[in-house]
Amino acid sequence: MKNLKIRPLDDRIVVEPVEAEERTAGGIVLPDSAKEKPQRGHVMAMGPGKLLDSGHRAPLSVSIGDEVIYGKYSGSDIEVDGHDVKILRESDILAKVVG
Repeated sequence: MKNLKIRPLDDRIVVEPVEAEERTAGGIVLPDSAKEKPQRGHVMAMGPGKLLDSGHRAPLSVSIGDEVIYGKYSGSDIEVDGHDVKILRESDILAKVVG
């Protein structure tokens, strides 16, 4: 998914979740009801940053393409161009995955 048909506002970030594992480490197939809600995803689009009292914008600490970890119940789930994505605030992102 390269060109999204949405543009996030302020400090909002669009993340495409990474799907949960289909099998356990022991090879057991997990039914949908047993899968954990994804908490990882790739940054697809970002707003311009939070508007400060000075009139300037605070730069975001993530970039497009970064893999991030976010809170389990954070953000809003929507569908864009047939893809399930999440819209999060920057403060909902807990960490960037590095390495």
